[in-house]
Amino acid sequence: MLATTTETAPTKEEFSPGNFILFCAIVAASLIGIPLYGYHYGFSLFDWVLFMVLYIVTGLGITVGYHRLVSHQSFECPNWVKACILVAGGWALQNSALKWGSDHIRHHAKTDEEEDPYNATKGFWHSHCGWLFYNSIHRKDKYEIRLRRDPVVMWQDRYYWPIVVTGLLLPFVLGLWHGGWQGGISAFLLGGLFRMFMVLNSTFTINSLCHMVGAQPYSKKDSSRDSWLVSFVSFGEGYHNFHHTYARDFRNGPKWYNFDPSKWIIFTLSLIGLASNLRRNDPTVG
Repeated sequence: MLATTTETAPTKEEFSPGNFILFCAIVAASLIGIPLYGYHYGFSLFDWVLFMVLYIVTGLGITVGYHRLVSHQSFECPNWVKACILVAGGWALQNSALKWGSDHIRHHAKTDEEEDPYNATKGFWHSHCGWLFYNSIHRKDKYEIRLRRDPVVMWQDRYYWPIVVTGLLLPFVLGLWHGGWQGGISAFLLGGLFRMFMVLNSTFTINSLCHMVGAQPYSKKDSSRDSWLVSFVSFGEGYHNFHHTYARDFRNGPKWYNFDPSKWIIFTLSLIGLASNLRRNDPTVG
């Protein structure tokens, strides 16, 4: 999920020091540096509101954009809407939609097998984040073929790093405007770094916990499970057993009462003419 500069698959699995260092830096800043800063200087209500807004926007960029739009083509939308959603997803530091999507397509094609990038049979640590620290020997172009035909996806891949930087600069600039240099630093730490850390881990819980804990009401063909609790931090992605069974459905939570903000956003976009061809392929609609 984190960014990698590797463009071709290595001939053998190799440790990725760049990903490891970047991940450790984010963890250290979030669990040590930010609490220390908060203890000495404090955070304002503005900082926390900015954190929550950007957490929601970035998380939905992953779930609505990277996941349901790009990886599974569960709905369609105008290119400018897609570009906006993929910019929000890029702020999560989970790689470009091209690479994220190809890994996710491979995950569905090879669930619980050796080629599965976040293979849950290798344990919680590997599926949660350990897989990020190695350049997979299984990354193949065939999982990118469809995605490479999309000009918006290729545009986002080309400008991925500038997009990441804008996601960090935005809270700093807003904080600077609101409270000067001190406000800029506070907003950057909460709205930038801590928001990034939280969105990363909300996504990681789907790869790990939703293959280990929960019910399997739709299929027992793989380890995917439904967890309503995970859905509360991942914008509806916790209904993972349903998703693996009906991957192209624009909903992850199929029942009206399932907490799935991502499906509500997609449906709302369809009501105002900004999304179309919403796909449903569960048994209730044949």
